[in-house]
This record gives sequence, structure tokens and C-alpha cells, in this order.
Amino acid sequence: MASGDSKDANKSPHVVIVGAGLAGISAAIQLKRQLGYENFTIFEKASAVGGTWRDNTYPGCGSDVPGHWYSLSTELNPEWKSYYVGQPDLQAYWEGLWKKYDLKAHTRLSTPVTYTEWDKEEMNYKVTVKDEKNGGEESVVRAEIVIWAIGGFFEPLFPKELEGSLERFKGMVWHSAKWRHDVELKGKRVGVIGNGCSAAQFIPEISADPSVKVVNFCRTPQWFIPRVNFKYPGILKWIFRHAPFIMRLYRSLIMARSDFSALIFRKENKFFISTAKKAMSRYIRHAAPKEYVEKLTPSYSPGCKRIIVDPDYLKSLHRPNVSLNWDGIEEVVEEGVKLKTGEIVPLDIIIFGTGYSLANRASGVSQETGSLNVKGRKGQTVREYFDEQGGATAYLGSSMPGFPNLYMLLGPNVATGHASVIFSQEAQIGLALQLMKPVLEGKAKYFEITDEATDKYNEWLQGRLQNSVWTDCMSYYRSDRKLGKIVATFPGPVALFWWLSRTPVWERYRAVGAEAWAAERRESWVRKLVLFAVLSVSASVAYLRVM
Repeated sequence: MASGDSKDANKSPHVVIVGAGLAGISAAIQLKRQLGYENFTIFEKASAVGGTWRDNTYPGCGSDVPGHWYSLSTELNPEWKSYYVGQPDLQAYWEGLWKKYDLKAHTRLSTPVTYTEWDKEEMNYKVTVKDEKNGGEESVVRAEIVIWAIGGFFEPLFPKELEGSLERFKGMVWHSAKWRHDVELKGKRVGVIGNGCSAAQFIPEISADPSVKVVNFCRTPQWFIPRVNFKYPGILKWIFRHAPFIMRLYRSLIMARSDFSALIFRKENKFFISTAKKAMSRYIRHAAPKEYVEKLTPSYSPGCKRIIVDPDYLKSLHRPNVSLNWDGIEEVVEEGVKLKTGEIVPLDIIIFGTGYSLANRASGVSQETGSLNVKGRKGQTVREYFDEQGGATAYLGSSMPGFPNLYMLLGPNVATGHASVIFSQEAQIGLALQLMKPVLEGKAKYFEITDEATDKYNEWLQGRLQNSVWTDCMSYYRSDRKLGKIVATFPGPVALFWWLSRTPVWERYRAVGAEAWAAERRESWVRKLVLFAVLSVSASVAYLRVM
């Protein structure tokens, strides 16, 4: 199964899926459900599946998107315990789907993909994998199609200015994405660097113990909205279980409300932006200690950085064992951190809540550091293509010119600041499956998006982004955390992204070895035209008879 050797004409095309996280599991499920296809292999560098919900196990970890919206549309879950769902239940959901669809038989764990190269003569990819269970032995797997499903949040980001001094610290250091559950925090002085979504979730949890002294080192204020969470009563879960159409309607209402909030990301919607800013400012004033309100209130527009659904972070700032520090860190020293004021803050533990590197994720480096190293048909790597474009670039976040039969999930400019990435990934998978189907059926060798289509799409995309709030500040949405190209977000509601992705515009793709497919497509159009003509004539005759 893993060889996928295209020289054997009797073998069906082989699909390689890189990553057994949310995107990889979703793609594999739809290969089975929609196409009934079985000749695929999932390569996962870790020893378990689940992606971000496998790796992030810090206290308080969970999704800030409602559970019924943050799940597959084909796998609704009536058993969600609450509106917002925690990490253990999310990991159980995705691992359960992996088992339900017998994806274990297709998955090779502890097997990172280290290099992938298009073979022009064979018209397939040579995928180099490393078997960590077998001493790191490398082998080459052939694949007609590669699905890049490594996700967006996996490579922990550390501030570059502190990397050189971290080794001086005598205490313990870790990132929230690699939580040290073996370390006791009781009675410790804990410095938390960063105040984004992750830090906002675990600070209320670790500071619940009054013996833990927490100093949160902040650089930029964040916008907050209240996290109105609630548990679903048993009767409602029973209704969802026995009347799934009600559960689907409920999910649709969550989606509609979520998509409506995308209005605040467009600069021309000044009324909505102003209203949101006033409401969020009022919430900060109400929830946070008075002495912190001014520092905590951003000057940039809501949405320029990811809005935090407040898990009682602001409330936790009232605790006597929690304090904020805005003085800026100069360096890490043996006993703690040295501030730019010259003051040294003594610490026992330093925890980084500084997010993830989306720019590195999209750069095309080795999967051992998170990303996929791919060389395409033109002899150009993904990194080289992105550098040429001034940052990560793709058509609908899925395809790039020069890379036949390669499909990215959650690629450049797919995520949003307000909705479920699961929905966007499903739209991408639906598009990819339509492009893959002729290849899997042996009616085409490959499809490749053209330069013209990619350039035209990204000209439209970047034009819309320039009128978005994401241009107002530095964030991980950008290519270099400076005022560079916006590479992460899609400028519009997810309904618009779905509409653009719902079906391939075949003329925008270069089709090779697709004569059988093209002939079949022409015949289909002729049949439709003939049927339309017959129906039109019949309708005309019927109308004349009536007259």
C-alpha cells in the first residue's frame, strides 16, 4: 500500500496525506466517504494523532469556537457537554473519528516526511519518510497526489530577542504547547511571557492556587469579549441525538451569527467597528482591576489581533498573587528576567505563552520543524516560490503553480479571525476531491493551477486585505510579525470562501494526460445542451397549444 508505484499499471494512484491532525483526519474521512477511496497513507511525525489537541494540554486549554461549529459537518456530535469545549473532549472527538473510519490501517505514526520532489517523467511525487521507530531509517514512497495537512498551530514561537539568553536561566523553561505536567507549581514564582489566547487560558488556572505567584509580562494589549459558556442539559442532548436536523439548524445559527461578526474586520464598516470597540472597552473596564484598565485597552481596531474570548483572565488579575508587567524584557538572566528598566525579576519558572509561527509553517521547511519540504515541477521549492511572491501565496489557500496534484489544507489566507477553521478546511477538501477524482479514476495524470489564475486571485485577495483591520497592527497574521504581507487571514465571511471553493473553475487549471476526462466532460456538456434544447422545445410546443 505504501509504495504507490506508478510503474505498475494495475495499481490505483496513491495518495499521501502529511499529518494526522484535524486536517489530515478530515481529508482521509472524505476520501472514504465521498470517493470510496482506500489507497492512501497518512504519515504523522508524532506517536499519536490529534494535532493541536494532542499537543496542547496546558491547564484550561480549549477552543474559543463553539463545539457544534468546531466539528465536521458530516460528523455532528450531540454529546458535547458545553457550548465551548475543552481539550480532552476535542482530542477524544478527533481520535474517535480516526478509529471510527479505521484510519489506523492507513496511518504510519512516528514517521515524518522529510522531503518531497515531483518526478517529471513518472508524473508523481517521490516522498521521503523517516521511520523513527526503526532507528530513523529513510525510505521513498511514490504518490500521485499529496495532501499537505500539517495545520497552522504546531511550531511554538519564542521571541527572537530572548532565544540567546534562555540557557542562562537556572530554573525551568517551557512553552505552553509543550506543557510540563511533571513540574509542581505550588509555592513557585512563575513568569508568564505573552498575553494572547493561550496565556489567557492557563493563567486563571495556575493562579487559582494562592501560593503560586504569577507575573505576566505583556507587550501589547488585547481585545476581550466575555466567554458566555454553559452546559447543555440532558434533554437538549437527547433532542440533538434523536432529531439531528435540529442540531444542524442550531449549528447553522451559530455559523450565521459568527459570520455576521466578520463585518467588524472591514474598515468601511465604521459603525460596527465603533460599536464593537465601545462594547469591548466597556467589558475591560468592568472586568479588570482599575489600575490595569488603561494599559489593557488597545488603540488598534478590534480584530487586528485575534480577539480573546475571555476565560476569566481579566477576573484573575484581581488576585493578589497575579500581577502584570509592561516594562519590557531586556534578557533572561540566571535568577529570572532583566527588564529594560534594569530591574531584575526573580523567578523559579518561565512559561512562554507566545503563540506559534505561521510564517515558518508556510515556508516549506522540513516537517521535522513542522513544515513540508517540497520541490515542484519547475525545480522550485515551496519556500522559493513564497519568497518570490513576498510571502506565503496560494490559490484559495490550496494550490500553487508548479506543484501538480499538491493540495494544502489551511494554507495561506484561509483562516479567519471569527469562525471555525474546520469549515474552511472542509471547503478546501471538497475542492481538492473534485480535482483529484479524474486522477484517481485514471482519466488524468495531474491538474495544476496556473500562474495567471493564482496571480489574479491574490491580486483580488490582497486588495481586499488592504481595506481590513489586519493592516492596523503587527500580528501573527503577517509574514514576518512586522508590517509585512498578510498571509493567514481570508478577507470575508467563511460563506464567501465556501462559495469560491465550491467547485473548480477548470479553465484555471493546467490539465495533463486528461484527454479521456476532457472528452467525457465535452460529452456531458453536449448531453446537457441536448436535454436543455429538448425541454425548451417541449415547453414552447406546450405553450403554443395552450394559446
